[in-house]
Formats: sequence, C-alpha cells, structure tokens
Amino acid sequence: MSNQSEQDPTLLEEKFSFLKPGGDYHPPDCTAQQRTAIIIPYRDRWIHLHILLYNLIPFLVRQQASFTIFVIELAMPTTFNRALLLNVGVLESLKRDNYTCFIFHDVDLVPLDDHNLYRCGSGPRHLAVGIDKFKYRLPYGGYFGGASALSRDQVFRINGNSNLYFGWGGEDDDSFYRVNSAKMKVSRYPVQIARYRMIRHERDKGNAANPMRAGLLETAARRMAEDGLSTVTHLYTTENVWVKPLYTWVTVTVNKTHVMQ
Repeated sequence: MSNQSEQDPTLLEEKFSFLKPGGDYHPPDCTAQQRTAIIIPYRDRWIHLHILLYNLIPFLVRQQASFTIFVIELAMPTTFNRALLLNVGVLESLKRDNYTCFIFHDVDLVPLDDHNLYRCGSGPRHLAVGIDKFKYRLPYGGYFGGASALSRDQVFRINGNSNLYFGWGGEDDDSFYRVNSAKMKVSRYPVQIARYRMIRHERDKGNAANPMRAGLLETAARRMAEDGLSTVTHLYTTENVWVKPLYTWVTVTVNKTHVMQ
C-alpha cells in the first residue's frame, strides 16, 4: 500500500541514509544485471517528489535494482517540456555512469505492486498501465505515458524523445510512434500488476495544453532522425547540478524560440 502523506525531506534523508550521494544504490547481496537511471522530469512539485521518493526508493530496493535517481528541472519561465527533459536526463546521466536501462517516470505516479519490475526488456516496456485516474484501465491502446522502461540501445534507436512538445500532451504518443517506426513492440505487464496511484494536483502553471500537438504527431516518424537526443545537446544549458542525498538534481534552461526554429 502506498503512502501519499506529505513527507519531510530531512526525515527521508535519515530513513534512506543507506543511499550513496546523488540517490545512488547498489544491492549489497547480489550483482544487478542492469544499471538503471530513474529520470524524473520536474517543475514545482516539491511535495509530490518526496511522496514519490518515500514510496519509490524502498520499492526499487525490494526489487534489488542498481539505480540512481535523477531529477531534471526546467527553469522558469519556459513552458514545461517533459520529453526534452527526458532527453536531457539520458545525456546528463550518461556523463556520470554507464547506465544500461532508463526509467522515465512522472513525479505524480506511485507504483502499487512490487511485481511491476523496473527492468528493461527486449523491447520498450510501458509500466504505467493501470492508473487510478483512469479506473485502472489503459485509456487507449497506444498510451505510453506516465512511466516507461527502455534500454540504452532502445533509447538511441528511436533517437530519444521529441524536443518540440512544449506544454501538456502529445509527447508520449510521439514516443509511441517512434517505437513503432523503429519496428519495436511495446510490452506491458498485466493491468493487475502495473497499477499506479496518481498524487492529486492542480494543472501546473506554465504547462498549458499544447495547441501544436496534433500537427506534430502527424510528422512524428519523419522527424525522428533529426529531432531528439541527436539535437538536444545544443538546445539546453545546464545551470546547476546538485548531488543530494536522495537524488542528483539537474537544472537546465531552454530557449523555446530557438528550439522551435
């Protein structure tokens, strides 16, 4: 059972003092087959982040995962861009270790079943199959949002995610189209296992619905080779990297006008 009560960060640091700096963990009694980067795109969700960590860290430890938690923050005033931040998370994490598996994880989703293994498989895996907001059902067949697991090879095969989705909506569908275009198949655990509770919140300021998402989705497959990991390096500036007890926090700035040119 998940706990969605507000959590004191200082108490969490004491509770999870076994973590190495930067939110890093290696299971003491086995050698993990995968080295996993947990990538959390972030803006102004302090309470939600620590509720997630209260639940996610012991969840990963019980699964004997070898992991590091990365929080990737987009500085104001730029409109939020979840997919671009996921790309940043991949590149910034690989500067620090040889990660072989990437978990892309929204800050407001708490996994409910330990059998929902946070591992990468032979193809991309959609983790957040059943969310309470959707009555624990997949909202539509191509839904790829919330949380997903891709190996390093899979991420680079689809050139990561699109950098063009500013605002809410569409970027996860774009990623699903990329996976299909690369002739890979998305796998999912049964909905009885891949269940999540959403931490309630109001719509974020600076994250209005993206009016361009329909047009962008029409060109998703055609843009894949030239819009993603291969181009994001020139689109952001790293302002700060903080190695904290619970996570590695990376703050970046992005010029939206430059990205959309």
